[in-house]
Amino acid sequence: MFLVVFRNRKRADIDAQAYGADAARMEELARAQPGFLSFKSYVADDGEVVAISEWSSEAAMHAWGSHPDHAAIQQRGRAEYYHDFTLFACDAPRIRRFERPD
Repeated sequence: MFLVVFRNRKRADIDAQAYGADAARMEELARAQPGFLSFKSYVADDGEVVAISEWSSEAAMHAWGSHPDHAAIQQRGRAEYYHDFTLFACDAPRIRRFERPD
């Protein structure tokens, strides 16, 4: 598995409707990519967003990262949507699970 964590803060002056449409389209495209496993996004009380995506391999994640539509939206994000962001990516993350028995 290849894990990507995208922490970001939006600019105060973004076009929220345009951002929402772009984000929905990117999620739809990502889910259709070979090697996509999962995506979740969380918003903290202070407005920071943490988005987590899981991919079957680093190659699958890189293929998504270089998708032409994704690349265009990444540029728009830097120019119009994000105040700042940090991307964390790793292969073979240490995974521990707990599940309460029924």
